[in-house]
Amino acid sequence: MLSYSVVFVFLAITSSAFSLPQLLPSGYAPVPATCPTIPLVRPATGLSSSESTYLAARKIKAAAGLAAWLKKTNTSFGTTNLPTVALTSSGGGYRALLSGAGVIQGFDARDSNIGTSGVFQGLTYQTGLSGGAWLLSSFAGNNYPTISSLKNNLWKQAFQDSLLDPNFLLAAAAYVEVTNDILAKQAAGFPPTLTDPWGRLLSYQLLYGNDGGVATRLSSITGFSNFTSYNVPYPIITSLGVKTFQGQCLPDPNATTYELTPYEFGSWDSGVSAFTPTQYLGTALSNGHPSNGTCIQNYDNLGYVLGTSSTLFNVACASVPATNMTSKILDDLAAIVLAAHTLSTRDEYAVYPNPFHNYARSSLISAQTDLSLVDGGEAAQNNPIFPLLQPARGVGVIIVNDNSADANNFPDGTAILTTYVQSQNAGLTKMPYIPPVATFVSKGLNKRPTFFGCNDTSKITIVYLPNVNYTFPSNEPTAKLEYLQAETEGMVDNGIQVASEGGNAMWPTCLGCAIVMKTGNVMPSSCGSCMKTYCYQQ
Repeated sequence: MLSYSVVFVFLAITSSAFSLPQLLPSGYAPVPATCPTIPLVRPATGLSSSESTYLAARKIKAAAGLAAWLKKTNTSFGTTNLPTVALTSSGGGYRALLSGAGVIQGFDARDSNIGTSGVFQGLTYQTGLSGGAWLLSSFAGNNYPTISSLKNNLWKQAFQDSLLDPNFLLAAAAYVEVTNDILAKQAAGFPPTLTDPWGRLLSYQLLYGNDGGVATRLSSITGFSNFTSYNVPYPIITSLGVKTFQGQCLPDPNATTYELTPYEFGSWDSGVSAFTPTQYLGTALSNGHPSNGTCIQNYDNLGYVLGTSSTLFNVACASVPATNMTSKILDDLAAIVLAAHTLSTRDEYAVYPNPFHNYARSSLISAQTDLSLVDGGEAAQNNPIFPLLQPARGVGVIIVNDNSADANNFPDGTAILTTYVQSQNAGLTKMPYIPPVATFVSKGLNKRPTFFGCNDTSKITIVYLPNVNYTFPSNEPTAKLEYLQAETEGMVDNGIQVASEGGNAMWPTCLGCAIVMKTGNVMPSSCGSCMKTYCYQQ
């Protein structure tokens, strides 16, 4: 890694090429835009019209895809009134990205030919946080290519020659571009934080395009062909709010869960309970109206969004190591931000101008001009399940791919148990019972797939898929930021095994049983033994 002093020398040398008033062109800075005629804030009383439209069209394709996979798996499956199925990708740095990528590949009929190939075509929603958000952003932000394509044409080289290690030859040019982007954001009147260079450097490894895909915004996804054709599940990235205005530096256990989607930003949680169009993030609003008659665009840069979901800089206040990064990386990021302004505690967060300022419904934050967001897993909910528990989305089955680092960098049920506890506190009653960690481990639920809520029609069915080292030591540390090409290959291949339970011939049928069991459809006779094997009995 470049040392702090070396980065300063680098900045001093490159500053001759640009100063704050005379910047090189940058596609990163927010820009003024004409305000739309649609309302800029709406209450969280249901889905937006845009998501509702997408959901209706996607459900038709997802139902057809799911039915085709079920019939391919076992012709005895009935396929009417199939449930809305979602996939979650947990946090866990590159470990989560690569393992989760293998699960997607094992589910994607375009990219594999195993028993579970075709499940992806039956998904309606897909959520990600932190490392899972990196995966979802790379997948969606590049118009949903196959995982094989991303792995071979982008990730393998990028993860080996990581730009998070500036010693690599190509890093110098990237650091010039990133520093210029950060200065451009400052010049536009939006002081950058450590999340800005963090997200920009990650983007070089996750997005195609000039300057690390700088032109790609979260709202850009709405114009991509696979999205406009409703060929893919609706993507949701999560992050947590911190009550910095109350002197807090870490999120509470019941911290506000914010959703970042191609159409909207906001939260269902009480105290916020509102949404705003993603395309106009950065706009100064008061009670839902532009404060100065002008709107802002480009604030939803996809690198900034995926950086937001993985921002851990605030843990410094609790003397807890930031597991996604080293002190040298922190030094390098700090040096870049220092080129724009003096560092303060504000720089530990992903900062968003508060679109719910003076909005009475958002009582928790209505007095604040800014929102401070951090890694979606900081409050121990490392699986982005909350958005899928919202009744308005009507999700019936959630496939939870957990790549948490609870014990020896494997999951032990802590994250999903935390979600269960917090869902009860939040009144999200569709979440099924999750046993204590001791029970989880003693029954080996952290070593194989498990169905939760399978015997309760009032609950969502959760298909739990933990990271297990079938063919590769997949418990890589979260802090590992450089992967040899063979390691990237091995991690993705192991994720495929997670999707197929190590190639278990009966698993595809049993997965189908979990999906269909509450629909009233005819099911194969083997579903009885499947339930005995996989259905958790409280």
